[in-house]
Amino acid sequence: MPTSPTAPARPRAALAMSRQAAAAVLAPASLAALAEVCDLEPPPALDDLTTDRARAVLADVEILVTGWGCPPLDQAVLDAAPRLRAIVHTAGSVRHHVTEACWERGIEVSSAAAANALPVAEYTVAMILLAGKHVVERARALRATRRREHPLTGLDGVGNYGRTVGILSASLVGRRVIDLLRPYDLRLLLHDPYVPDEEAVALGTRPVGLDELFAQSDIVSIHTPLLPATRGLVSRELLAAMRPGSCLINTARGAVVDQDALTDVLSQDRIRAVLDVTDPEVLPSDHPLWDRENVLITPHLAGSQGNEWRRLAALAVAETRRWAAGDGFAHPVRRERLEFLA
Repeated sequence: MPTSPTAPARPRAALAMSRQAAAAVLAPASLAALAEVCDLEPPPALDDLTTDRARAVLADVEILVTGWGCPPLDQAVLDAAPRLRAIVHTAGSVRHHVTEACWERGIEVSSAAAANALPVAEYTVAMILLAGKHVVERARALRATRRREHPLTGLDGVGNYGRTVGILSASLVGRRVIDLLRPYDLRLLLHDPYVPDEEAVALGTRPVGLDELFAQSDIVSIHTPLLPATRGLVSRELLAAMRPGSCLINTARGAVVDQDALTDVLSQDRIRAVLDVTDPEVLPSDHPLWDRENVLITPHLAGSQGNEWRRLAALAVAETRRWAAGDGFAHPVRRERLEFLA
């Protein structure tokens, strides 16, 4: 009598992140979906990889599903995890926990950066359109005066028709912003030294130099990762070159912008800003930007929050399923690309 083929062994997996992150991102349905494709160590997640329990789990684990608050996976951790072959990250950047020792061993790494890029792009597009209509300033004026402005006068600088939007970096978020802006009557400029001109045109943008991006745009949206080469990239000179009444939107990292220079320029009332990130984060309580009416500061909320965490979990489950089936990751993080990633 023929025998049925032996089912492939399910990989052993464990969660490595703060317990708060695990509770927020991995709902019971997500944990159940993970348990369908791997032998998942029951919660709580490992938030300290030096405990006796962590050592016992690491001894057999093949996949670590990581998240915010995951301790660094250094050589000592890897020595305790001789079977570890893959890391599936439920957030964006892996820089805080995937160490050089992981790359040296050849561990495969996946990230949910693509899933996290979508809400950031959605926030950015919303702010671009609101900035074009000067919504923040006009709402404040309405609250202060309790009177509606005249609908036919004083609005020459208002509106989104034919405006020029400059995108700084065709990152995951930057590309998504460009894609989402396609239906609107906007002119898109792009500065990214790593994107060939032909590709920039194919994306629907006009490639320009950094100086031209700031000088010609009505709205500049920053999407470059924070790297040694991009720290302070948005300089005093670039900010001073922006058109009067133009708007700077930053959803990337605060330190990409010269914060002192930005404060000075905004204090002159020449330009406006929407800042979801600052340097430092949060600004001191007595910082002058808190009181500027031409600045909207939001609490780093553009990325995944609330029910958007389900999208991160869904991507992590899908990546785990692919890896367990031997299909490899759809969203791999490559060692050679690290210098270009946040």
